Amino acid sequence: MNDYYADLHIHIGRTHSGRAVKITGSRTLTLSNILHTASANKGLDMIGIIDCHSPEVLEELEEHVRTGKMTELAQGGLLYEKTTLIMGSELEIYDSHCHGPIHVLAYLPTLQSMQAFSAWLSKHMKNIHLSSQRIYCDAKTLQQKVAELNGLFIAAHVFTPFKSLYGKGVKKSLTEVFDPAIIDAIELGLSADTDMVRGIEELAPYTFVTNSDAHSLGKIAREYQKIQMEAANFEELRLALHRKNGRAIASNYGLHPLLGKYHETVCAACGKAVTEGAEICPFCHSKHIVRGVATRIQQLSSATFTPVERPPYIHQVPLEFIPGLGKKTLDKLLTAFGTEMNILHRTTLEQLMEIVAQPLAEKIILARTGQLAFEAGGGGVYGKVKL
Repeated sequence: MNDYYADLHIHIGRTHSGRAVKITGSRTLTLSNILHTASANKGLDMIGIIDCHSPEVLEELEEHVRTGKMTELAQGGLLYEKTTLIMGSELEIYDSHCHGPIHVLAYLPTLQSMQAFSAWLSKHMKNIHLSSQRIYCDAKTLQQKVAELNGLFIAAHVFTPFKSLYGKGVKKSLTEVFDPAIIDAIELGLSADTDMVRGIEELAPYTFVTNSDAHSLGKIAREYQKIQMEAANFEELRLALHRKNGRAIASNYGLHPLLGKYHETVCAACGKAVTEGAEICPFCHSKHIVRGVATRIQQLSSATFTPVERPPYIHQVPLEFIPGLGKKTLDKLLTAFGTEMNILHRTTLEQLMEIVAQPLAEKIILARTGQLAFEAGGGGVYGKVKL
């Protein structure tokens, strides 16, 4: 069995023609740039691009296969140099069973199945060209369609206050909206980790995934996982998510929850932390209170539930979060060590000190295991690494 690093939630900002796909995504977040960055700079073995249903993105993928830039794998996925692309789609569900919109991720194994899925989606949404669009059917119908096409279905960033399963989507249980038997994994999101959610009993059967939800090239691999598989392809990923035949998520790498944008309950107007349950901010008297992920998880957890065993969750601070590590310094490190995966996992303190000053080298080593100090984020503002 081999170890593979994978980030399965990356957006397309623009197509090769300049057409917007993820409107809030960077203009440089194109398919070609993502493939190069993920392979050459980040050192990822597997990526999931979750806007592949968009017709122009599909056309680019088909062109890459025709010209030999990518190879369609027999076991599913597209190979670019040393990185396997898993084709996905992020969708918004807001059916009659939902209390608020829910984002989900659907992954398909082949170009043909993604083409079929895109054609089906075009009959159930207003703009097939854009990312994260509302689909006008119920959640279970979508789940069944993904299963029919031999795909994978994952609930996305399930605790964020907006557009997520537990944020506003359901009152208490995923069974209010989904068929629990057709969920392949749960994506935790940037403001939660495995330890925080250990008391939620209904999540016990599911594998947890940690992904970047990247809206720019720099954000790719700010969260990811190490997966034990025989090879980097779609069917091996399926086995890993269901922990079959020795395949599994070996470890999750993610932001410390305090760095997430929605960890604490805060007033969105003034940015100050407020007591959960408060309807008016005691500081500025605004009514715009954003409930924190930590509070929501406490509401869903049971003190009597015995947690299941999980892979280690490593609080790894992305290089861009480390104070004093700017673009020029990062370029020097990449020149010396090749990829960010090498810098984060394989370099020694002594090797780092040959390129950067000792204080910064020590911060990089501490960042690997989340041993830096943090200021909590909330209300849409990221937390910070303390100096």
